[in-house]
Amino acid sequence: MCGRFTLSVEPDRLREVFPWLTLPAAAPLQPRYNIAPTQPVAVVANNGQHTLEFFRWGLIPSWAKDPAIGSRMINARAETLAEKPAFRVAFRRRRCLILADGFYEWRSPGAEPGAKKTPMHIRLKSGQPFAFAGLWETWRAPDDDKTIASCAIITTTPNALLEKIHDRMPVILKPDAIDRWLDPAEQSPDELSGLLKPYPASHMTAYAVSRLVNKPEVDSPELVIPVKG
Repeated sequence: MCGRFTLSVEPDRLREVFPWLTLPAAAPLQPRYNIAPTQPVAVVANNGQHTLEFFRWGLIPSWAKDPAIGSRMINARAETLAEKPAFRVAFRRRRCLILADGFYEWRSPGAEPGAKKTPMHIRLKSGQPFAFAGLWETWRAPDDDKTIASCAIITTTPNALLEKIHDRMPVILKPDAIDRWLDPAEQSPDELSGLLKPYPASHMTAYAVSRLVNKPEVDSPELVIPVKG
């Protein structure tokens, strides 16, 4: 799964990678080092606008009676998107990019008695930001006009780097897949599935970081500084 990630680059770096992206003037992008579920995340929805928006992380299906269900739907498995009631319609119609420049996974300590999992920060070797493949929904409260835009990160099997750390990894879209993913038109699940592959391990790096990342309330640059271990 993917349960924490980062987006700390300056807006100019985002524009280098996504030159078509419109950034909101009213809500400046702040550096984030420990983005956690239920928090706002930077999203580009397939609505034809190519504008950065902020959606709640944790997809709330339109038919849900309680928005709390979203806290259990932060990730969506690529292999079952076309089957799961919470994701199958969004897979065809409501896709998005979730912008990031790194993410965390926790490496198992193995058989060593009393050892704790080690948090690892994973990013591209280039240091450039990238886009997770995501799904989005809009939920409307049944008793008023309140709406919540929410999203989930799609995960897949790990590449050669990640398989040493975790049994899943988020789908990072290759640049040539982004236009297809953001197409507002309804898409065939069979045709989209080919985009949801593990990102090449040769383009990525991973290193151990402080266990302070375990605390969602800690959000500071020290979280992405490499540590021994």
